[in-house]
Amino acid sequence: MVTPPDITLHVVLYGLLVLGVFGALWIYYDRRDRAFYDSQRRKITFHCIRCDHLYTEKTGTGTAPCPKCGHTNTRLKF
Repeated sequence: MVTPPDITLHVVLYGLLVLGVFGALWIYYDRRDRAFYDSQRRKITFHCIRCDHLYTEKTGTGTAPCPKCGHTNTRLKF
């Protein structure tokens, strides 16, 4: 009499593999989205000395033109 192969171990290993793939994708996309939103959230504040307008620009710029009048201003330091 031939006994059928025991597939319980294979099903458990396959389930763990699928969970591992989903976990790795979750961690990857979570880190990617966090880095994207942090870069969008971090801005430098500027104050125009000509028209008294407050505005923001992306991180890494030391000077930026005013969107209202075009005057180049340095960053506002607190």
